[in-house]
Amino acid sequence: MNGAPGQTEPGEAPTSAPTQPPPLSLYIHIPWCVRKCPYCDFNSHESRSEIPEAAYVDALIADLEQSVPRVWGRRVHSIFFGGGTPSLFSPEAIDRILSNVRALVPLSVDCEITLEANPGTVDAAHFRGYRAAGVNRLSLGIQSFDSAYLQKLGRIHDETQAVAAAELALQTFDSVNLDVMYALPGQSLEHALADAQRACDLGPAHLSFYHLTLEPNTPFHRTPPALPDDDTSAAMQEAIEDLLGRHGYGHYETSAFAQHGKQCRHNRNYWLFGDYLGIGAGAHSKLSFHDRITRESRHKHPKRYLEHAGQGNAMEQQWQVSGNELPFEFMMNALRLTNGFEPALFELRTGLPLESIAHTLQQAVQKGLLDASPERIAPTLLGQRFLNELLQLFLD
Repeated sequence: MNGAPGQTEPGEAPTSAPTQPPPLSLYIHIPWCVRKCPYCDFNSHESRSEIPEAAYVDALIADLEQSVPRVWGRRVHSIFFGGGTPSLFSPEAIDRILSNVRALVPLSVDCEITLEANPGTVDAAHFRGYRAAGVNRLSLGIQSFDSAYLQKLGRIHDETQAVAAAELALQTFDSVNLDVMYALPGQSLEHALADAQRACDLGPAHLSFYHLTLEPNTPFHRTPPALPDDDTSAAMQEAIEDLLGRHGYGHYETSAFAQHGKQCRHNRNYWLFGDYLGIGAGAHSKLSFHDRITRESRHKHPKRYLEHAGQGNAMEQQWQVSGNELPFEFMMNALRLTNGFEPALFELRTGLPLESIAHTLQQAVQKGLLDASPERIAPTLLGQRFLNELLQLFLD
């Protein structure tokens, strides 16, 4: 193809590439959990029998070895163990994974290494072992501090275990995130604020507050519980944001709040349209090259992933992102940040000139969904509340 980025020959899908490689993160997926929650649509599977821990670690290492040529020479700035429930794996398994990661790819000196854990699957020895292996940030899936709501959500822990696990995590790790949900079945505004207050009282560096949604192909979608109405949910969101702000938590992303300087670097790299290599069952990647941006996905079912990774083909699909798709893909991430992004970042990450979306930006500003200046492009408060409507403009 000839011409500048974004230009195409007749009938040819436009392509583009960033002007320089963006920061690179590594995502590692652990697909097992003790019990699948009725609201969860993640690629997770109940561990009804013994988890093939050693075999899965072998597969992850093989997957990474197969992927190294596509990220050769690039430094990894953050690592995230997600799931499923990564804390079902032993500290020895996490240590073996990280040892091989260090041997295969260069890590930044201050690499952020996060591991997700559930209160019902951890103890002090596990936390110490993860810390010794190199994990320096823990993300704990609390969801609620009220046993009644935890039971409705199908969680395996109660409020006593939630508080104990949070306190133990805060004693062990320098940086801790607590995941909490609101708009739960039968939940009142008072109860939602009580959860938020207890989270603030514990004082973690980072808090994530998620609105419960009924995702397709989940038990909650097939048999919906009685949830708070839209007005009550909106009131919960506003009240929680206000409470967290008064406790020193900056609202920097749609569902994320952090103390000063404690934003999640791994997730910020996603929102700023950085690159990430995903290994493990069903993991996804976004990688930039000098002439293209590609996406990848691994075999989804753990059994198939184990088979294919061992045969040298852990990746199931790979495709190129066209120039037509890039504006939406970029905005789908960057507009989750409440402070938005510097305009120059759009061309830096996509290779497309900002002028190529000038008309759409103007539409969004006229609708009151976006603020756009030479210094920053960011969603308005209305745009944050109606993010899907804002993003639809870039999809059209």
